[in-house]
This record gives sequence, structure tokens and C-alpha cells, in this order.
Amino acid sequence: MAESILNGRRDPHFTAYSAGSMPSGSVRPEALNQLNAANLPTANARSKSWDEFSKAGAPQMNFVFTVCDNAAKEVCPIWPGQHVTAHWGIADPVAASGTPEEIDRAFKDAFLTLGRRINLFLSLPLASLDALAIKKELDRIGQQ
Repeated sequence: MAESILNGRRDPHFTAYSAGSMPSGSVRPEALNQLNAANLPTANARSKSWDEFSKAGAPQMNFVFTVCDNAAKEVCPIWPGQHVTAHWGIADPVAASGTPEEIDRAFKDAFLTLGRRINLFLSLPLASLDALAIKKELDRIGQQ
């Protein structure tokens, strides 16, 4: 969802990529429902492994945000390189159980949290901040 949210903002400075540690091979319909409801792009949505982005020829990452849920003991990747990283952990909506409405709510909560954090990220005056200040701001956003 984060990939579509950020790319849907059409900010010329950023192209988002999203991946996970254990891709299922398909995008959950609940995630697509959230994106469609917000009129965000879904045409290129696909389930991807983060391994895809550690190979030669992968896009260069300037910012890496992990969203793994530490409370659920999910594995967070370590990304070598010179990019800025921040942990924006959220409860994994795929792990939600209960009624269809409760599962939909978990996806909506994740969508809203990611959207709020991405909007805050895009509002940062990145050109006027040094790397340490950017890191501090990204960590602050992840706490919200």
C-alpha cells in the first residue's frame, strides 16, 4: 500500500518500491480495496520480495522505511548502503483475524497510518536538513 500511496502523490522527487520478507505471490483484495477507494494506482501492484531490491541493477534507495511489526516478532531487513533508514512499524494487516469487517478495518488502519506518515515525510524540508536531522524527523514520524 505504501508504494501506491507515495507514487500516487506524483512527487517528482520520489519513486516508491514496496516489498516484504515473505511475499504471498498475490496482493490482498483488502489492500486493493483501500487503494481503489482512494483512487490510487493498482495496475502495477504485485507481491514482491525484498530480495529483488538487493540484487545488482536494483533501483538505488535514498530512503528505506521498514514497517515490520516488532510486537509480532517480524524480521526487519538490514539494508546496506548510504541511504537514510527509519522504522515505521505497523501491525501487519495480513495477520488480522476475525470477521471480514475486522480484517477490512485492519487494512484501513494500516492504510491510514501509512498515508499519514507519508504525508508528513513529503512535508519535510529535505533540501534544508542535513542527514542527521532528516533521520531524527523520520524517526519522529515513525513514532506517531
